[in-house]
Amino acid sequence: MTFITQLDPHQIIFPHPTEALDDPNGLLAIGGNLEVPTLLQAYQQGIFPWFSEDDPILWWSPAPRMVIRPADMHVSRSLRKLIRQGRYKVSFDRAFADVIYHCATCRPEGTWITEEMQQAYINLHQAGYAHSVEIWQDDELVGGLYGIALGRMFFGESMFSLAPNSSKLAFYHLTSLLQTLDIELVDCQMETDHLRSLGADNMDRTEFLHQLDQYCKPPFLSGKWCDHSPAGSN
Repeated sequence: MTFITQLDPHQIIFPHPTEALDDPNGLLAIGGNLEVPTLLQAYQQGIFPWFSEDDPILWWSPAPRMVIRPADMHVSRSLRKLIRQGRYKVSFDRAFADVIYHCATCRPEGTWITEEMQQAYINLHQAGYAHSVEIWQDDELVGGLYGIALGRMFFGESMFSLAPNSSKLAFYHLTSLLQTLDIELVDCQMETDHLRSLGADNMDRTEFLHQLDQYCKPPFLSGKWCDHSPAGSN
């Protein structure tokens, strides 16, 4: 029989990621809480929460791990054309709550980004660790993404698109900014065709944990990214 670690909500001690299940891939622990210190502890160890509305809090560390180095993003010809056209404005950390709301509501198959999760990441944003990229058409938010920056790692969480290629455009501007911030690796968590088309690839658990040890070291700088918006954007 397989046992899953039950976390004490008042004293969080995560098991090592190597103890995660193979089936379902990466399930590591249950319970705990979604407070800022807990989330920081989890991400630093390569662990993230993922659960549905009626589930308890579930913690995951899947293998392999989909990752991308910011400089390795694949920019297609259509995306290059979109960038040159300048049809959209780009901003950082100006509408975090709206981005996470759209990420939660724009999925026809349903969402794991519950109201509880939304508030947890808004708290993480207010603490200066979670960040968003926004794509605007005139004054309408039409695309974006959010994630967590710790040390020289960025942990991507979700993205949405209400206009053609707007989430790809958000990812392009994210990777461009991360290069200027000397961030070495983006954790994309689970493999998808969309992420692979952007240049992401799988990394085995041993190497991923090695990258964490190398690049995700406290103390972690916190603060907003508002001042990094590209020239010509608001």
